Amino acid sequence: MIKKQQYAVQYAAKRAYVTTMMEVVGRALAALTREDPVARETIERLPEGFRFAMTVMPDGPGLMLRKNAQGVFVYEGAPRPGQKAELTILIKHIEHAFRMLTFQESTAQAFANDRMLVDGEIGYAVRLVRALNRLESIILPKLIAERAVKEVDDLPLTEKIQAATRVYGGVLKSLVDTGIKELSRQVRAA
Repeated sequence: MIKKQQYAVQYAAKRAYVTTMMEVVGRALAALTREDPVARETIERLPEGFRFAMTVMPDGPGLMLRKNAQGVFVYEGAPRPGQKAELTILIKHIEHAFRMLTFQESTAQAFANDRMLVDGEIGYAVRLVRALNRLESIILPKLIAERAVKEVDDLPLTEKIQAATRVYGGVLKSLVDTGIKELSRQVRAA
């Protein structure tokens, strides 16, 4: 009985962590494409309106991004039931997502270990993985980034700090904007 309760608590904690990280990664990817010319170049061949989703099977947390007319990603939150994407990365279990998002296993290694599925064109998937690698190279300390990505972008420290500051600033702005919109919605409903 205690083992089942321990498992339930661990599962809930991992799910909460993965949910939070999916939101952070989604908002950070959107900020990265606004702030980083290399990331914008990586996604420039994706068509306007292109949607990318990453989610944990069967009904787990996830993220949805859409490429807008300005050529950057917009974070749309978690995928909603029935919402379609041109590319979806499906992570097979919350434990696999937790390992990836705690940087115990790189995206490339997780894919090699058959921990995820790709639904969509492989060419699109390659571009998105490059963008994710760029993000991790910028926002993570080099020691952690080396565990998270196959090949870390070698950025001078000052450039890395400036880029990371812009990305984290974009994430913070996105969170504040969402909070203001939600508060306005609640006030109108009252």
